[in-house]
This record gives sequence, structure tokens and C-alpha cells, in this order.
Amino acid sequence: MTDREVLPGGSMSDPVRVGRTVRRTAGPWTPTVHRLLEHLIAAGVDVVPRPLGIDDDGREVLAHLPGEVPQYPLPGWVWHDDVLVVVARCVARLHAATASFPADDGPWQLPTHGPVEVICHNDLAPDNVVWDRGELVGVLDWDTASPGSRVWDVAYLAYRWVPLADPRNTDALPGSLTERRRRLRLLLGAYAHPLAPAAVLATVVERLRDLAAFTERRADGPGRGHLREHAALYRRDAVWVTAHAAALAGEPGEAG
Repeated sequence: MTDREVLPGGSMSDPVRVGRTVRRTAGPWTPTVHRLLEHLIAAGVDVVPRPLGIDDDGREVLAHLPGEVPQYPLPGWVWHDDVLVVVARCVARLHAATASFPADDGPWQLPTHGPVEVICHNDLAPDNVVWDRGELVGVLDWDTASPGSRVWDVAYLAYRWVPLADPRNTDALPGSLTERRRRLRLLLGAYAHPLAPAAVLATVVERLRDLAAFTERRADGPGRGHLREHAALYRRDAVWVTAHAAALAGEPGEAG
């Protein structure tokens, strides 16, 4: 009997594990993403799935990365400081390796968000990271990768992992503005590239509005009505970040 398992997440790509491979819905961008993954592997990056082509059903085939992928509601260990640091350092390594990939080697599923410095993953959420015995061993779901700036990708990373979200967002960690400001600075310090907190926060707002519009466009398909709720959540989080940006950035005179 074939070892087969429907995987959680990936609501738009219907991932299925078959033996030691993962099969996912492909698109015009899939060959580009596979070239990117091969580029990363050649650069010594060992936390991305190896692309194995297209199967007879037209689905992309990737090597399965075994380990634990956190699912919502997220376990408490996801919010530990050392996890935040490890993730930020991993993203810095990914960005460094993608900087030499030709941005015009498209097509990409998502548009470019310049200035182009790296290839953005664009979905650096906890449920796209694989862990094994406390070690980060995989970064999944590269299908929405596209050229962009470092701050564009780091802003979404901060949104998900600090987190920078309205306290009513049950996917996020409750916490004071002071604590979120501290974790934002911890993330940026671990990323170790000069990005100002205020610039990251402004990009979070832009990024969430862009994501809300993208999500609403995808909600028209059958069985995707729930995506409208996701879009509304992103817009609400953007309003919250806008209202508290000065305090989160640590500007003088702003209470935390």
C-alpha cells in the first residue's frame, strides 16, 4: 500500500505526502520556484525541499522534510526568544543566498516589490517552518516567492513571529506593547541587517493591506469563502499596527 497522507496547511496547493515526497498543485511559476530551490541547495542551504519535477498528474514533486510543523493554535514554545532568534538568522541566510538569483528568471506568482534586493519567501509564518528536536530543519511553501526588498519579507516575518497583530487576533501571542517592541528589536538584531523598526512597521501595514487584497481575489473560488474572513483580519491588524506604530518603534514620548 502506498504511504500517503494529506498534509495540513497549504489550503491553496492541496499538499499530499506520498512516501518520501510531497505533491502539490503546480502553476506557471513552479519551474521558477524549482530553479530557486536548486540555487539555494547549490549555495549550501539545507533547509529547503529539493524539487523533483512534475508528476503524471501535473503536480509538483518535492522531497519531504520530516519533522514537526507547528499548527494553529500554536504551541507555547513557538514564542520563545531563542526560536525567534533562530528563525531570523535563518531568514538572513536565505536572503543572502537568494541575492544572486536572477530576479527576471520568472514568471512568479506574486508581483515584485522593489527595490529588488533578494527573493522574498513572502509567507514566513510559523506553520511553514519545520523543526526537529528543537532545531530548525526546513522552510516550506515557496510557491509565492518573488523578487523584492529585505524589509518586505522581514515585515511579514515580524508580523507573524513578534507578533505585530491586534490582540483580538487569536493566532497571535497576547502581550504588552513593551514586550512586542522588545521582540521586534530582538528579531531585527538577529537578522543583522540595518532595518529600522519604524520602516519595518510601515511596511507591515503596506504588506497587510496588499495581502488582504490578494486574499480577497482568491476568495472567489469554490470552498474559499473563509478567505474573506482572513482578509478582514489582515485589515484589522493593519489598523492596529498603524495606531501603535510609534510605541512599537520606541519613539520618544510614546507609552508602551
